[in-house]
Amino acid sequence: MKYVLVTGGVVSGLGKGVTASSIGLILKACGLRITSIKIDPYLNTDAGTMSPFEHGEVFVLDDGGEVDLDLGNYERFLDIKLTRDNNITTGKIYQSVLEKERRGDYLGKTVQVVPHITDAIQEWIERVAAIPVDGIDGPADVCVIELGGTIGDIESMPFIEALGQFSYRVGPSNFCLIHVSLVPVLDVVGEPKTKPTQHSVRGLRSLGLTPNILACRSRMEFDENIRDKLSRLCHVPMDNIINLYDVSNIWRVPMLLRDQKAHEAILKILNLKGVSQVPAFSDWISRAELCDKLHVPVRIAMVGKYTGLSDSYLSVLKALLHASVACHRKLCIDWVPASDLEDATAKQNLEAYKKAWDLLKGADGVLVPGGFGDRGIEGKILAAKYARQNKIPYFGICLGMQISVIEYARNVLGLEDANSTEFEPNTKNPCVIFMPEGSKTHMGGTMRLGSRRTFFQAKEFKSVILYGNKNFVDERHRHRYEVNPDMVPKLEEAGLRFTGKDETGRRMEIIELMDHPYFVGVQFHPEFKSRPGKPSALFLGLIAAASGQLDTLIKKSTGVTEASVGLATGTIKHRYGNGTKLANGTNHVNGSPDGIYFNGNGLHA
Repeated sequence: MKYVLVTGGVVSGLGKGVTASSIGLILKACGLRITSIKIDPYLNTDAGTMSPFEHGEVFVLDDGGEVDLDLGNYERFLDIKLTRDNNITTGKIYQSVLEKERRGDYLGKTVQVVPHITDAIQEWIERVAAIPVDGIDGPADVCVIELGGTIGDIESMPFIEALGQFSYRVGPSNFCLIHVSLVPVLDVVGEPKTKPTQHSVRGLRSLGLTPNILACRSRMEFDENIRDKLSRLCHVPMDNIINLYDVSNIWRVPMLLRDQKAHEAILKILNLKGVSQVPAFSDWISRAELCDKLHVPVRIAMVGKYTGLSDSYLSVLKALLHASVACHRKLCIDWVPASDLEDATAKQNLEAYKKAWDLLKGADGVLVPGGFGDRGIEGKILAAKYARQNKIPYFGICLGMQISVIEYARNVLGLEDANSTEFEPNTKNPCVIFMPEGSKTHMGGTMRLGSRRTFFQAKEFKSVILYGNKNFVDERHRHRYEVNPDMVPKLEEAGLRFTGKDETGRRMEIIELMDHPYFVGVQFHPEFKSRPGKPSALFLGLIAAASGQLDTLIKKSTGVTEASVGLATGTIKHRYGNGTKLANGTNHVNGSPDGIYFNGNGLHA
């Protein structure tokens, strides 16, 4: 087994996750099998109880693991299925060591950070690296390890020590350290400054790790003089200094690595002589280039609770992007804080209220993602009502499906007090209820998590057709509440169809309206399995419906991939006349690449 360790210096947020994913991609394109591990030095056992504002979205794996969002990047770039153990946290390591101590496994010894914690880290890495994640038996060829945080963080020290010991133990031909650092350009000077990277490398060396390759982040491409200076002062060969400057979309990062022969440097360090030196990923390159050429916009109103941080909905954004590129459309996200749609906001902040409704009414499609808590719930219900009544393509995910059911019960069945017991425990018409197997005393890891099977109830529904007319589909879940099965007969009698259910037939998984262009809600999270080139079926349905291509898509949905969709590339007249020009106030967020355009009400991404 060969190991590639990716560390970060100077500041956080440099893009270590994208760098690690891109390294894995180009090595995979050279014919190697790749697996990935993310180390998060925080004390939490996993990411499940963290606020999206604190740490971005919680990514859910097939096995129910609630993990860091970087594992989502690994899965999307490498098209693999990771396990919960591929995310190592300080909490997990200490928990495993303390459990051994309680069992008496250490035979009375004093349990210390060195050697017990550091040994546990190394054993975890070796064990998890051997788990196949690409559907092929046997361990991978290379394990890419990303160490979260920044070199010098106190909480990272046990991992730094463990990785120093690990690199010595496995040997130099089996270990490659890539250090991601910052080469800033100060406006007053106008030239790249190497001193932050010099200090970062010095700090790394002082902790017992020596970088083999420097991946230098910068706003623009720097010249050979900077590369030569970094080489001399950081003691890294010039050929091993990679300039990762800002690009138009993150799919171009592997191309940057290829153009600067990063793969050759890695293969040389790892002594992988028999491997192809020319990465083969033409489909990926074509997709990156296509993304930059798209100009006809499709506007999606994202009505959510955590719109102040785009990473809170990272996988949803990626899934929308995958679908938009497949439909040859430039994705434009209109961020709509759900609470701004409510009447209370009209009294307190009329400008925010008007802007939120203008964004909603100007969108080609509406998406209500998952979430927890009662803030903004009434606004989400209003968004679902607006989309239903005005025949706007709508997609509700998890909570977005539940509020759609509540809205239908209130405004079609006439049950004005219909609600979820999450928000109103004593409601007389509980449309959404707490799951019997859930825990109300422990938060972490107690939801219905991971891959679960949904069985389709008939063949004529859009969701079934988009999924390729299968009998069932496996998707990932993360929820504590579910649609009340006792309410289902009344709702179906009024026209709301439950097109997907679990194996018992009692748990509702998919809802649809037959007399609507596209009104779909799902209890699961299809965004977690969307991939570049293999967009999620239901996200593809939303984008196709929002851009006037759904009929074409349904006719061609024997298999949902970019190649099989082959949708029109010409301009389609949008419902709100957006044409080929993006609306005023819409801006491209630099550094939140992918060619997604953001327009928001209180967005600070």
